Parts: sequence; C-alpha cells; structure tokens
Amino acid sequence: MASAFAPGKCILFGEHAVVYGHPAVAVAIDQGVRASITESLEWKLEGMPFDPSRHPHITHIIQSVFHYDGPPLTLDVQSGLFSAAGMGSSAALSNAVGAALHSHLNADEPLDSVKLAKLAHSAEATAQKGRASPTDTATSALGGCVVISGEHVEGTRHVFDTSLVTPEGRREWSINVVDLSPRVREAWLVMGYTGVGSPTGRMVAKVAKLLSESPERSEDMEDISRITRAGLTALSAGNLEALGMAMDACHERLQRLRVSNPLLDRLVVAARPHSMGAKLTGAGGGGCMVALTEDPQRVAEAIEVAGGRPLVSRLGAKGVRVV
Repeated sequence: MASAFAPGKCILFGEHAVVYGHPAVAVAIDQGVRASITESLEWKLEGMPFDPSRHPHITHIIQSVFHYDGPPLTLDVQSGLFSAAGMGSSAALSNAVGAALHSHLNADEPLDSVKLAKLAHSAEATAQKGRASPTDTATSALGGCVVISGEHVEGTRHVFDTSLVTPEGRREWSINVVDLSPRVREAWLVMGYTGVGSPTGRMVAKVAKLLSESPERSEDMEDISRITRAGLTALSAGNLEALGMAMDACHERLQRLRVSNPLLDRLVVAARPHSMGAKLTGAGGGGCMVALTEDPQRVAEAIEVAGGRPLVSRLGAKGVRVV
C-alpha cells in the first residue's frame, strides 16, 4: 500500500485582489487529506465502485498525468477539512492522490513538490472547466507560507512560475515562499466554519460586477494589495500585533466589496476579543473565517458559541508527503 498526506490551506491576505494581479498570501494548515492506494481486482473508491465521471480530479491524475494502465486500484481517502469551505480540500485531494500514486509506481524515487503542485493544478483546472488559481495546489504541495502573484514579490523567495490557458485567455503566476519567523510559529490560527458552502465562482463574479458598476471600488483592491504587503513584512519580522492589525484591515476592505455576510461577521466579532486579528478567509459568502491568537481554546469556544465550527492549526504546516 502507498499512502500520502497533503495539507489544506488558509488565505491570510489577498482574497479577490489576486484575481486582478495583486499578491495573495496563504499558509498550509495541520489538517488535510490522506490518500491510500492498493492494487485490487476492481476499481474502488471508499469501498464503492469508482465512477470516473464523478471524480474528475482523481481521474485526471490517474489517466492524463500518470497514464496509468496497470491493475485496478482501491483508493481510500480520509479528510480532516471542511468541504467547499475555502480550505483547499480538492487541491489537497489532488496532491495526496498524486503523491500516493507516484509512491506506488516509483517507490524509490523522492517526491518533487513543484512537479506535484503543477499536476494538481492541472487537475483543478480540468475539474473547474479551465479556470483555476494555483494558490491552493501550490500551498498544499510546498507547505509553509506561499505568496501567489502575477510577478515576483519583494521579500519572498521565488520557487517556480506556472501558467494556464483559461477561457478568458492565458494567465501566468509567480509562486514564491516566505520563511516564517519562529515568533509567528508560536501563534495559532483558529478557523471558524459557518456551515455554508463557499461559492467561489459566484463570489468572484459578484465582485467583478461591483467593480464594473462602481469603478471607485477598485481602490479597495489597491488597499488590499498594500495590506497584503504590510502583512508579509509582519510575517517576516515575527510581529504578531502588526499581522493581526493587517488581518482586521483586510476584513474591512472585503466587507466593502460585499463578500462578507452576517454569519462571517458574527464569527469574526466573536473571535476578536481573544485574538490579535480576525477576518474571512477565501471567497466569502460562506465558508470560513480565521483568527490569529495565542489562546486558541478561548477563540474556539467563542466561535462555537457564536454558531461556528472551529478548527485549530499552527501556521505553515509541512507540504505534501508520503506517510
């Protein structure tokens, strides 16, 4: 049997602004997806017959990436992530399956995290009809703190570039990483799930419509970009207070873009008395918020009392790996 684990992710800064070429900052979290593969007499997923049409990510990796033509496989998947909540669950699945299949076929060959990030991104693009950012897949593959932008971002270390031909034309990204200060690694992230799925495509379209009708709102995108860069400086310096202030400021700009909602705002307000900063994370409209804190138990309790489902993680977990 071959098994691999890939972490989920949390976006700290840059939601929606990244669509318009500004940087986004994401960190890998402790929770993720574990995939196990064994040879079998018939194709199975989670003990049931495997239907390729219902699992485009897995099908793409098996057929289009590895061109697998060996014996049938049984795949078992275990996830510690909320589904459709902006935590990168499908990207973690793609990375975990890709790593497990690589290990099954090439047991003596080490994993190439950059190669895995690219193949997982291609799986995401296939499943999303040609539209997919590499944010989730790169963060899950590389681990740590990842910065996605249209160009190299000052103060980061460049890892690789990637591109994708979308229905709207060719898009290119620069994938960079930031080495987290030991002080930052002492803090905790507490994510609060609203219980409502996060409709990324619909929220992106909503923001595009808002910008078209109110061009002055583009100033909020510029503000988010500046806040993101300030947040990066705080991350590198280990300044938790400045990092939290940047998160609060980012949430205010996302509210102006109308991607937050009463559920998310309620969880953010509940978390802030025991946090250095809190904001929605991901597309908005549902999904999760995230708080930065040194008292994760109190924040988790506050989120739960406010009606959310908490999940606690350190910042910058390890990337995809064979287990």
